Amino acid sequence: MSDERRSLLAEKTPFPDDLDERLRAQLTFLVEVDQLKTILRQSPLAAADRRENDAEHSWHLAMMVVVLAEHSDRPIDVGHTIQLVLLHDLVEIYAGDTPLYDSAAGAGQQEREVAAADELFGLLPPDQARRMRSLWDEFEERRTPEARFAKAMDRLQPLLLNWMARGGTWRTPGITADDVRSRKAVIGEASSSLWRAGKRLIDEGEARGWSRSGVPRP
Repeated sequence: MSDERRSLLAEKTPFPDDLDERLRAQLTFLVEVDQLKTILRQSPLAAADRRENDAEHSWHLAMMVVVLAEHSDRPIDVGHTIQLVLLHDLVEIYAGDTPLYDSAAGAGQQEREVAAADELFGLLPPDQARRMRSLWDEFEERRTPEARFAKAMDRLQPLLLNWMARGGTWRTPGITADDVRSRKAVIGEASSSLWRAGKRLIDEGEARGWSRSGVPRP
């Protein structure tokens, strides 16, 4: 990242000078993360003929946690897991989205996202910045049952959308059904039942010709 300071959205319409300093930082962060609504993902919506954005994705994951928590192989704190899925993609505001099936785009992804996390969460008051960064690290490292379930939702949600699209990103050139299974297997780290269901959808999609069977990747 350049040493030059990034212009913030809140600076377009500055808050009053007498606003409480802590609240100013919090509101500045909340305005900045409005940009999540502009980050397009590759997954198609089930309800409209367009791609979803990161904010829609994060909301959908939160809803999935509420509905599917009972399928976790280990007990999870639902509220904590919702926090993880709501903030996990915030760094893409600065780092950009990295498509799951684009290996070239994945080069340097971790470095970009770590730098983005430092910058974005650093807008918050120090105690909240530490908390947010800790949650983001927890999701990335999958060191808790909550983080593993959150990651499972992150992989299951686009699987559902691709099923509804009769292929969607499963049709990415050079990608096979086995590639899809490999990238989605992390679901099984949190929920054996959801992974069985996920594999069933992938298998059926392959049988219907919505993904390639055994085509070598270039």
